[in-house]
Amino acid sequence: MTERQGVITIHGNPLTLLGQEITVGMTAPDCELIDNDLNPVKISSFRGKTLVIASVPSLDTPVCDIETRRFNDEAANFGDGVQLVTISMDLPFAQKRWCGAAGVANLKTLSDHRAAAFGQAYGVLIKELRLLARAIFIVDPAGMVQYVQLVKEVASEPDYEKVLQALQAG
Repeated sequence: MTERQGVITIHGNPLTLLGQEITVGMTAPDCELIDNDLNPVKISSFRGKTLVIASVPSLDTPVCDIETRRFNDEAANFGDGVQLVTISMDLPFAQKRWCGAAGVANLKTLSDHRAAAFGQAYGVLIKELRLLARAIFIVDPAGMVQYVQLVKEVASEPDYEKVLQALQAG
């Protein structure tokens, strides 16, 4: 497994990411995640739509909460051709509870807790914490990666405007 050291930090301390770096122009790796009802969901099941993937450490942290609520609000404007998913290592039960409490209904939350398949396939699994790094991937309807934003400091929010501009340009 590829290890990339010091690519991201948490409170200034360097962390190690596991998995290959995903770059624009690559075919989006397929992997299986679990939805809030414990059903398996593959990344490839979203083909035919533009897929916005937000990878977060945990919905139960302040920055992830803010980010997911913001993308939920933005998702209401995306239209039927765009699907937004937020992926974390949180258990599906916790994701479902969080979505209900936060009123999040415009995006899907998916869990990578079983095998960390997404984290490894997308190069965002934090070795030291077994959590996912904060990142955004935009995948076109044909399954090609069109945009990548890996947030250098895990405790920081992504650049929302750049994500929205990339989505509009796509």
